[in-house]
Amino acid sequence: MPDLAVKLHKLSLKNPVTTASGTYAYGKEFQEFYDLSRLGGIFVKAVSVEAREGNRYPRMAETPSGMLNAIGLQNKGLDYFVDKIYPDFAAYGTHVIANVVGHSIEDYVTVSERLNELEHISAIELNISCPNVKDGLVFGTSSTAAATLTKAVRAVYHKTLMVKLSPNVTNVVEMAKAIEGEGADVLTLINTLIGMAINAEKRRPVLSTITGGLSGPAIKPVALRMVYQVHKATKLPLVGIGGIMNATDAIEFLLAGATAIQVGTANFVEPMAAVNIIDGIAEYLERHGIADVNELIGALQVA
Repeated sequence: MPDLAVKLHKLSLKNPVTTASGTYAYGKEFQEFYDLSRLGGIFVKAVSVEAREGNRYPRMAETPSGMLNAIGLQNKGLDYFVDKIYPDFAAYGTHVIANVVGHSIEDYVTVSERLNELEHISAIELNISCPNVKDGLVFGTSSTAAATLTKAVRAVYHKTLMVKLSPNVTNVVEMAKAIEGEGADVLTLINTLIGMAINAEKRRPVLSTITGGLSGPAIKPVALRMVYQVHKATKLPLVGIGGIMNATDAIEFLLAGATAIQVGTANFVEPMAAVNIIDGIAEYLERHGIADVNELIGALQVA
């Protein structure tokens, strides 16, 4: 069997396939489908200092080749997460990465400092780029603000620090380099694109928030392009996300420069998507006579 192990900073993953925050809840919801230990890692649902109710319904809509969501980072807050959710993680048998959100730098620091103490959380992913909350793009579209936030969290968080980048910017490379310079260990890209849907019969927007985050196959070309650009411009390992529905999609992201990938919207379509992708990557490597998946990372031939 080919070697599927990859390394994200200090994290040794058994394979490059992880699940995207917001699409996989807290992991245990998928235990009836397969053994979670098969995954390279799990990015769990966002956690904030205080509970968030999220946005009003309707807050999801299907679109051609994708979906819109405006959930609004609904969660029950940091204390509930630590007391009620976290204890399950010890049994997962894989890395658990917490997605961290906040209204201010102080919020991010508070959550990150608390999570730093928890043994069974291997890393955090700063969500600075959610387009369906009012303050979601404050940090994600300003390289100065993103760098300031990263520096503040780096001062209190001592394990692997990941930052999730927004595609809703003019220059994603500028954002990536600013964050790299302030201590990020890994970059995740991309978050959802801003989009909207309209009900022509009612002449009204489909979502209560008018706009929401577009995910799924429709955004894959944008995500691939940004992963490729950032890989060429920085030294940080990348986690690629955006429309990955099968093993071929995942391999394309690896070739573009991602060390690992996240499966997001596909989880709503096929609960077995992540493990099917793991098996598909192994089959691809065998078929091409490649012994180690790391040989694919950044191996796109452009000349």
